[in-house]
Amino acid sequence: MSSKSEGLGRVLGVALALCVVCSVVVSTAAVILKPEQEANKTRDLKRNILQAAGLYDPNLTVEQQFERVTTKVIDVETGTYVNDIDPASFDQRAAAKDPALSVRLDGDTDIAKIMRQSRYALVYLVDDEQGQLDKVILPIHGYGLWSTLYGFVALEADANTIAGLGFYEHGETPGLGGEVDNPRWKAQWPGKQAYRDGDVAISVIKGTVNSNSPNADWQVDGLSGATLTSKGVHNLVQFWLGEHGFAPYLANLRKGNA
Repeated sequence: MSSKSEGLGRVLGVALALCVVCSVVVSTAAVILKPEQEANKTRDLKRNILQAAGLYDPNLTVEQQFERVTTKVIDVETGTYVNDIDPASFDQRAAAKDPALSVRLDGDTDIAKIMRQSRYALVYLVDDEQGQLDKVILPIHGYGLWSTLYGFVALEADANTIAGLGFYEHGETPGLGGEVDNPRWKAQWPGKQAYRDGDVAISVIKGTVNSNSPNADWQVDGLSGATLTSKGVHNLVQFWLGEHGFAPYLANLRKGNA
């Protein structure tokens, strides 16, 4: 019995030591790799910003291309720049969960189903070679069928013509709502108009846009077999380009008063 007990004790001791060693190795690796993981996360976000505006060039580094981009923080309600918040460290998602930095949306206003909205938002300004505004890229998000979709919509310097749209995070059904990632569907957005007579007019319709329709410039095809995801994209774009989203900022931008 004594021999058996000693043998069992050795097995348990070796197992415990192995667990401790593995835990230390995993924890150490996590700590060492965290800065690189954060850098990759930031790099991927920048790539998605560039892709949404149709500016990404795989032959150049993301950092090289992002030199044209200026990141700013705006007050969503007034549409003006905020100078006492660092854009590099501002986390808009975290701010939306903080009651001190966000507002709760009521049912009629919350068409994007985001529940809370940060009082401040990031905007990305792209200059041309002459240093003039070329594009403005805006972060957008809202609920689809199964998930919240996070992405960007880019506008040309007129703050009306859409330059592109793309989502970098969502959990929609592959082959259906997941077709928001399809390059052919995303290719419909550039050239469309966001506003008509001062109101948000861009819409994702059910079915296919009739190119001869007088409304064609403000319409995008719905996703086949994904009615609720299409409606979700429609609603979130309407919300973020509307008066409770970036409309005040875009109005100021057009007037040069941002």
